[in-house]
Amino acid sequence: MISIRGLTKRFGDKAVLDNIDLDIASGERVVIIGPSGTGKSTLLRCLNFLDRPDAGQISIGDLTVDAARARKGEILALRRRTGFVFQNYALFANKTAKENIMEALVTVQRLPREDAAKRALAILSETGLADKADSYPAALSGGQQQRVGIGRAMALDARLMLFDEPTSALDPEWVGEVLDLMRRVAEQKQTMLIVTHEMQFAREIADRVLFMEGGRIVEAGTPAEIFEAPRDARLQRFLSRVGR
Repeated sequence: MISIRGLTKRFGDKAVLDNIDLDIASGERVVIIGPSGTGKSTLLRCLNFLDRPDAGQISIGDLTVDAARARKGEILALRRRTGFVFQNYALFANKTAKENIMEALVTVQRLPREDAAKRALAILSETGLADKADSYPAALSGGQQQRVGIGRAMALDARLMLFDEPTSALDPEWVGEVLDLMRRVAEQKQTMLIVTHEMQFAREIADRVLFMEGGRIVEAGTPAEIFEAPRDARLQRFLSRVGR
């Protein structure tokens, strides 16, 4: 179980996250939608302290981290329980696909390099990239780079995988292969929190959809409830613009 209580983040005078409360069950797939600039990506980044929240508590299993008092060891423990997939891939340009996956296994999980290499090769096989193990990011397509990024998160066996608009930087021809891999990850009962602008994908994969606006969760429900019978006027306007 993942529990978030009172999560708040300010940039200057602006509250980007305004006292967010959220529970996510083990194996649940939660998708966040909403207009740009409303705090969706910041929420994900605060959950593993890529951005440090100003207030609130984050609990993953038996670990609880208080933002106001979090120490380095607690933050590292939290990151060991989360895997993050970035919208711009965030691969090391000077490392091969295999080495990019190995990096977190060695530095965060403290796995011996030989074991990390075996794990990385197994993950690359799962993502359909076994033949790209020794390729550098510059030699990979955008879709392949993002699949390496997802593989890197998969390798950590994280309690929670965070996906920050994983297809937004891709050419249309590569979107499908990334979404297909995410579907396969979801089928393994992986707990997932996904920010996406792909409404059809949200319909297909989500157990629950959250609509964020103004740094708050304005409405939450099943895909059918959100897309077919939205109650909040702001959600109705958003869906009328982006389609359902």
